[in-house]
Amino acid sequence: MASNANKIIKGLDNLYPDAHCELNHSSHFELLIAVMLSAQTTDERVNMVTPNLFNKYHGAKELAKANVNEVEEIIKSIGLAKSKARNIIKTSQILSDMCDGEVPNNREFLESLPGVGRKTCNVVLSNCFDEPAFAVDTHVSRVSKRLRIADKEDDVRQIEEKLMTYFPKKKWGKLHHQFIFFGRYKCKAKAPECLDCPFTKICDKAS
Repeated sequence: MASNANKIIKGLDNLYPDAHCELNHSSHFELLIAVMLSAQTTDERVNMVTPNLFNKYHGAKELAKANVNEVEEIIKSIGLAKSKARNIIKTSQILSDMCDGEVPNNREFLESLPGVGRKTCNVVLSNCFDEPAFAVDTHVSRVSKRLRIADKEDDVRQIEEKLMTYFPKKKWGKLHHQFIFFGRYKCKAKAPECLDCPFTKICDKAS
């Protein structure tokens, strides 16, 4: 296991040394909202709507007072707009009332917010506060299973636990982004680019 883990770390460092969060944001609050909006859609689509959203509502205190129909109209192109609009407004209200509009470094509190699950919380904690976390999205899930770190039937929490056991804690934050880049741009769900992949010997799909 340790040998394969080191091979994966080295291979991803060579492929994506500068992997990073591709959701555009200028504050912890904007990242939280962007990640909430990214559920079941792409970062690219989220980045198309957040400039208008954040230009109209500057921070949690303004978004807390927003009209849900106006917010829904701004984000309607990303899907699930009705529920997402309600959740980001409710979350903004809670942050305004309890945290003066700031996003706290507190997992239990963050996961209690409307529309914030473990994956969203992990992304925020890792990117905003450098907390060791390994968020599991569709890309991370697919890559983990293909590289035989996780089993095909594992759910996202089981995958997260296995990733945290498999790799050193200090590597989790960077690897999260590298797994996403690898899954998004090379180890794609359909037509993965296997020809020059450094992981063919350990990949479930290539064997």
